[in-house]
Amino acid sequence: MLELKGVHTHYGLSHVLQGIDLQVGKGEVVGLFGRNGVGKTTVIKTIAGWVSPSSGEVIFNGEPLNGVGADQICRRGIGLVPEDRRIFPGLTVEENLHLGQMQCPSRSRLDSRRRMEEIYQRFPRLAERRRQMGTTLSGGEQQMLAIARVLVGEPKLLLIDEPTEGLAPMIVDELFTLIGNLASEGIPIVLVEQNVNRAIGLVNRFYMLERGSVVLDGGANHADRSALMERLAV
Repeated sequence: MLELKGVHTHYGLSHVLQGIDLQVGKGEVVGLFGRNGVGKTTVIKTIAGWVSPSSGEVIFNGEPLNGVGADQICRRGIGLVPEDRRIFPGLTVEENLHLGQMQCPSRSRLDSRRRMEEIYQRFPRLAERRRQMGTTLSGGEQQMLAIARVLVGEPKLLLIDEPTEGLAPMIVDELFTLIGNLASEGIPIVLVEQNVNRAIGLVNRFYMLERGSVVLDGGANHADRSALMERLAV
């Protein structure tokens, strides 16, 4: 469904991604693991079109994304939940969610209302706070709003960057349950997460990055997971 072939990405003179090869199949949850600053977020931003690759190919559903703008990549079905959540100030929870409807410009008003109700059923806390300003929510609620805003557009692939960073353990549990439920529904997910001990139980496959390159990849079996944890502990 998604493939990166020899992707290099620069920030100015800084060579961040150095030949990334990566694949995501239908219904898979793929983890991107590694220490801070190794390029995980840059992989996510490159896929979403927030950063342009210097060379290599990003292919989604058989079509190259090189040169395609971030807005068009979003409308093709790639939804990004960024690390900083990007809740729009001055807008209510519901207004933030309505912005997610822009991913589906041809959707009818009836279908839009139905989708909003589906989202509120999945996120009852957001339903309770629909008239509240999004930026006044707690950190965990803002993270739920960021995920819900992407889900409104019914993405074909979900990119989630560090969803549990800085959150209380109870909220972390809720978010991992939510991501697990999305995975069980067959939504392909690329997950960047520092809490590897928890995330490894969700993923079908993983890639570990060091200095902008994939140094280890594996599946859900015990041997591969043990190799990952040993490498991260070094």
